[in-house]
Amino acid sequence: MLRWLWALAAVLLLLVAAEPADAISPRRLVEVADFSGVTLSPDGRYVAYRIEQPSVERNTYDSVWYVQDMVAASPPLRLADGGTPLREQAGLSIPAPAVWSPDGRWIYYRALLDGRVDVWRAATDGSGAQAMTHDPANVRAFSLSTDGSELHYSVGAARDIVLAAEQAEYDQGVRIDRTVPLGQALFRSGNVDGRLATQRLRDNEVLRYPLLADVPDRWTALDLTTGERRELDARRVPPAPLASVDLAAGYGDVHAVLPEPAGHRIALITRTGERNGLRDRPGAALAVLPHGRARVPVICNADACRGKAINAVQWRPGTDEVLFTMEDASEGHTQSIHRWNVETGVVHTVMRTRGLANGGVRLMPSDCGVSAGTLACVVAEADRPPRLERIDIESGARVVLFDPNPALTADMAATRVRLLRWTDAGGQQFTGQFYPARHEGPGRPPLFVSYYWCKGFVRGGLGEELPFASLAQDGIAALCITLAPSREDGVEQYELGRSAVESVVALLAEQGEIDPGRVGMGGLSLGSEITMWTVMHSQVLTAASVSSLGLSPLYHLLLSNFGDAFPNRLQAGWQLGTLEETPERWRQFSPLFNLDRIRVPILMQLPEQEYIHSLDYAVPLMREGRADMYVFPHEPHQKFQPRHKLAVYERNLDWFRFWLRDVEDPDPAKREQYAHWRAMKAGLSITAKRDDGG
Repeated sequence: MLRWLWALAAVLLLLVAAEPADAISPRRLVEVADFSGVTLSPDGRYVAYRIEQPSVERNTYDSVWYVQDMVAASPPLRLADGGTPLREQAGLSIPAPAVWSPDGRWIYYRALLDGRVDVWRAATDGSGAQAMTHDPANVRAFSLSTDGSELHYSVGAARDIVLAAEQAEYDQGVRIDRTVPLGQALFRSGNVDGRLATQRLRDNEVLRYPLLADVPDRWTALDLTTGERRELDARRVPPAPLASVDLAAGYGDVHAVLPEPAGHRIALITRTGERNGLRDRPGAALAVLPHGRARVPVICNADACRGKAINAVQWRPGTDEVLFTMEDASEGHTQSIHRWNVETGVVHTVMRTRGLANGGVRLMPSDCGVSAGTLACVVAEADRPPRLERIDIESGARVVLFDPNPALTADMAATRVRLLRWTDAGGQQFTGQFYPARHEGPGRPPLFVSYYWCKGFVRGGLGEELPFASLAQDGIAALCITLAPSREDGVEQYELGRSAVESVVALLAEQGEIDPGRVGMGGLSLGSEITMWTVMHSQVLTAASVSSLGLSPLYHLLLSNFGDAFPNRLQAGWQLGTLEETPERWRQFSPLFNLDRIRVPILMQLPEQEYIHSLDYAVPLMREGRADMYVFPHEPHQKFQPRHKLAVYERNLDWFRFWLRDVEDPDPAKREQYAHWRAMKAGLSITAKRDDGG
């Protein structure tokens, strides 16, 4: 009997392994679990972190705080609900660092629960958590006193005062001044601290802040033993993070400044090298200052430091060593971590990866947790979702502490993602993550490309809207092209993207891996801009999809309400003045002046905060059956609501299956979608025949 059960189990395992699996569906890419706030206990024995995972079913995010034994590598212990993740202006989740009590019994963290942002305290033995602040205003920042006896926290305007100010504007009318973001609803149209709130511009023409965000911080001291509260003495208010302007003059292009946590030394990363038409200097230098006003830094002169892309730095506690993270562009921006002894000048490699290693897997990275002997880092590659690893700083030995996506990890192993390198006719080198198509049907498969952000576990590029693995499984090869060093000249920057696409299509066609007559392209932000440029200035594309607006007179009109800062940025990035000042330049960039060049169908899936800026060119394209537009309510630059993200993923998959493979989903709910697309296809065919003289 036992032998029969073992045989049955073996057969079932073989059947599961042989299943063609809907392994990497768009929903699974949306619902990937991520890490935030990775922090080690004072003794280095334990690591605390927050797991954040979208739920499409409930259109929300689950976040949970855990603590895990670094030495025993035992399973994580659930501590507390982390609340609704807070978001910055563009829609990204804000990293949530935990602060350990000196005795290691508690972690403190900021959390949005029940409509309010408080500082919470969770017992690290898992026995419970409680809100500590209970303030009428949301907590903006906090810290613990050195001995852990007091909690210091800051707040702005009280929640009821903000609500009253919003309602007063609604009742009396909103005065349009330079701070009002034109192009979105005026009343409670943006998500702030878990609710729809009225927003204003402050620093530039695109970043939005809640009403009354300019109310100064008010700091309070909470005695953690007695519960007594008092106004915090101004001399004890935590200082602002050290910046380059606080240092003695003469250090050049400073990129990062990191004071030693329990000392006077300061680590610096400076950008080096000649720009030669680039927006940023190509290299980086690592140095340490004995103190803030010192004029003679200690420079890292080892080969591992010179001319490399160093982008993060940490102090190794209790030592003379600085840990730094380096990226290798030629290997697809893979990261490695090294340690530099400031006193001896010796550099040792700690670890290398095929992806990201410095604690962050998204656009907003966070540091690894660090103790004198170990690192706790979030590691991710193009073919492997994020997991937490323990890394021995001396030996480099690595142990996976926790993989919150084990099933997806197993399924991604079969996608055969590989790093692609190529050079265009001008000698520019490119890299990209290539997802070969699971071959279906006669002939070579079509290709989908995106140009911009391809680091770590790619999912869907910047904004996570283009399901590379799902496309590949459906018979469409997919390539995420990593942005080459940005150019100062806007046309050169865009032409670089076009050349990357055209040259890789030629390469893959020559190798027999794709059909060059069926190529799609899409992206968000700069990825959208490069897509539209390629649509207008190349014949390589069959269909396109964009998630952001393009340059146009209407865009210029609405954003110029902010004032002089916007024209200056437009001049610096694109060398554009007003339409009257630089008419030829506008004709190069704007889709409005290139409508006759747009001969491929364009899917536009835009956030509500931005779509109006595109209507001067989008409406003619829609009227002529060359574009199909969907707008997602209450979304900023990067959409974050799980249902919206899934809808975008699935529609992009449907779009490119339709235009590149002539395949339709039989789902009855999509009949209207396909009827419209078939009408677009018929109209575009007639136009193409007329243009060809048929």
